Amino acid sequence: MEATSFDLISLFAQASIVVKIVMLILITFSVLSWAVIIQRSRYLSKASKDSLAFENKFWSGEDLHRLHEGLENRRDGLSGSEQIFYVGFKEFMRLQQVSPDAPAANIQGTSRAMNLALNREVETLESYIPFLGTVGSISPYIGLFGTVWGIMHSFMGLRAVKQASLQSVAPGIAEALIATAIGLFAAIPAVMAYNRLSLRANKLEQNYANFIDEFTTILHRQAFSKK
Repeated sequence: MEATSFDLISLFAQASIVVKIVMLILITFSVLSWAVIIQRSRYLSKASKDSLAFENKFWSGEDLHRLHEGLENRRDGLSGSEQIFYVGFKEFMRLQQVSPDAPAANIQGTSRAMNLALNREVETLESYIPFLGTVGSISPYIGLFGTVWGIMHSFMGLRAVKQASLQSVAPGIAEALIATAIGLFAAIPAVMAYNRLSLRANKLEQNYANFIDEFTTILHRQAFSKK
């Protein structure tokens, strides 16, 4: 294992400056990708748990006014379903006070407010995930560029050699293939994580949208029952 690491380091040290830059770019992409993967995975897991906990509390039959008052005390830290409920119920109460005889308009205004809150939550959920898609898309091509350059550099070096041999071109080809390998090493996890995290974000978005529909139905009954 140590010998392999030493060989990789030696090949990197002997590589041309262009191939070195390509390798460093791909290694940087890989490190940043894993940082995004870990951070987003934790965030989405927490968002899913928080959403489930709040919706269980919401459907437990607790009074909506009391639930809203409980969220008022920590409104700066709300997210997901909590934020959507807080924004929606606050707007609903405001509209009911302003125009109590227009329940249909009040419901529409409340629905718009909740959908705006949903859009902001989705933006937060999807933060940095497109970066993984970008890394997955361009890393193989950057690695391929390093491969082509390394092979071209090796064959150009043959002009100074009277008799070509495998030993004279092997180092350049090796460094070229390493560039390709690093490109794939950066791209494959990024693509897999992009697909998985996007799916989880979309699932949460659908859960939030379903909550809006269900909550709107409750507010609709409440608004028209007072008419």
